[in-house]
Amino acid sequence: QVQLVESGGGSVQAGGSLRLSCAAFGYSYGPTYWGWFRQAPGKEREGVARIWSGSATPVYADSVKGRFTVSQDNAKNTLYLQMNSLKPEDTAMYYCAADWDPARFASGDFRIWGQGTQVTVSS
Repeated sequence: QVQLVESGGGSVQAGGSLRLSCAAFGYSYGPTYWGWFRQAPGKEREGVARIWSGSATPVYADSVKGRFTVSQDNAKNTLYLQMNSLKPEDTAMYYCAADWDPARFASGDFRIWGQGTQVTVSS
């Protein structure tokens, strides 16, 4: 059973940076599609960035384009989210997710989720 474990969250001031990691365990045939999502209190879950193995063109939400970068280290089975120029509106619980189904990549309806890591940005 695939498990995802996020880390790297924390509290920073606006303009700062954080790097989130998502380590994947427990599979022999790994997921192809990966994503970072976030959810702030009282708001719907938002897709932040999505990537598929072997692709050089991730998909980003407009709100994070130019500030966030998603990447993979396949040798370490780890997904990363580098977040720069953080804003208070980036405050949320961040989740990584994975799936094998391209349709779920397109819709953002991934089936495997981590437990989340909190990011808090103060002004």
